[in-house]
Amino acid sequence: MKLVIQRCESASVSVDGNIVGQIGKGFLVLLGVGQEDSEADCDRLAAKMTGLRIFADENGKTNLSLKDVGGSLLVISQFTLYADTRKGHRPNFLMAKEPGEAKQLYEYFTEVCRREIPNVQTGEFGADMKVSLVNDGPFTIILE
Repeated sequence: MKLVIQRCESASVSVDGNIVGQIGKGFLVLLGVGQEDSEADCDRLAAKMTGLRIFADENGKTNLSLKDVGGSLLVISQFTLYADTRKGHRPNFLMAKEPGEAKQLYEYFTEVCRREIPNVQTGEFGADMKVSLVNDGPFTIILE
């Protein structure tokens, strides 16, 4: 499982011109599910992500977590995080989990996040989505 976490002031995702998920302060998370991933990976990475202390405290130090600042999550599925570009110029995605199983883990991941973070928004799995982001920092973390 791969997560690209971007600390944001705001983010949204739309499908066919309609906003399907929108947050203020929090994390925009691009989530890729790989062949070997399981619910245990979701549990571990969700706990790690929600506990990341990457928001500034009163002294300007990155000591506060998403929960500490009352932040939100926007989680978007992105199988292209598993692109293999080692050969040629056309990426293959053989390391990404099959869409049906990937969707189940994506949904499980968001449910695990909802146990800790009250406002978890999502994109639409498998759809052509347009993502907007006001990155805060910029501050980007990759978890695997």
